[in-house]
Amino acid sequence: MEANMETIQFEKWDTYLVYEHELIERAMAVLKHNLEGLESGKYDATQLTRALDFLLEFGDKVHNKKEEDHLFPLMNQLGIPIEGGPIGVMLMEHEAERKLLARMILNVPNITNFTAERRQQFKQEGLDYLQIRAEHIWKENDVLYAMGRKIIQDDAATQLVEAFNAVDDAAYGYAAKGNYLSMVEEMESADTIRTRLVENLTTDQLHGILETLPFELTFVDAKDTVAYFNKLDKPKVFARTRSVVGRKVQKCHPEKSVDTVQKIVEGFKNKTHDKAEFWINMGDETIMIRYFPVFDDTGQYLGVCEVTQEVGWIRRLEGEQRLLDW
Repeated sequence: MEANMETIQFEKWDTYLVYEHELIERAMAVLKHNLEGLESGKYDATQLTRALDFLLEFGDKVHNKKEEDHLFPLMNQLGIPIEGGPIGVMLMEHEAERKLLARMILNVPNITNFTAERRQQFKQEGLDYLQIRAEHIWKENDVLYAMGRKIIQDDAATQLVEAFNAVDDAAYGYAAKGNYLSMVEEMESADTIRTRLVENLTTDQLHGILETLPFELTFVDAKDTVAYFNKLDKPKVFARTRSVVGRKVQKCHPEKSVDTVQKIVEGFKNKTHDKAEFWINMGDETIMIRYFPVFDDTGQYLGVCEVTQEVGWIRRLEGEQRLLDW
């Protein structure tokens, strides 16, 4: 995918549709946020309306249209049945989504006059839509598109992308894909709504995940101070104790390496570089050390991640292993 917002283009039909699912999921997050505040009055009516409009006008009339007019018929021609198969299920779910959205859009202008009972009913309709759509996206990404990749080849795949482009052009013109992205970003900008999946995790879960990662991770904050490292009480490639936390990163390296450390940090802060990589031999093993800048959702510099991993075993891999060996 070409990343320029004005001329986003796709080479693969499935990448095209998965990207659109991501936009739809962002609009779903906006809808969910406002539904949760509906009963207490803590919602944004404009934002709620924009989310519903986007999910119908783009999610259904553009995204679903590509599937219903082009992908599904092609898969059917290539041997996947409509009735009694996954395509039939997708079509039924499209219709269910369509009806829920249309009913909600019709009623949203009157939401301020709703009784508590009617607001609860409206909220439930929204939650029903979100559940159907979320499960629908999973089925398509993980099942239906995988089936399509096996049977849609070469010219047919190219023609499918061209057909999708034609749907976009007819709906919003040449810069349609950039316009879709702008709509979502504008929708999100009224509040900090963009979904952060990490918020679904408890501190214990996040700690457990970081300790389970198959590499050593160190985080140096925006003030060049070591703030965190994982595997505290476990064997490490480079010995590290609690005393390193709170120290300036420049004080954690040999004097001859300080200039290199400073160069990496400055390159990350001014955004001229997005990684630095080194690998060294230690006995019979190869150690890879990688550095990555960390930014928040607005592009603000947060610090540096150092990732250290023994990679000799990876270099020695041969052939394939597709089956569970235990």
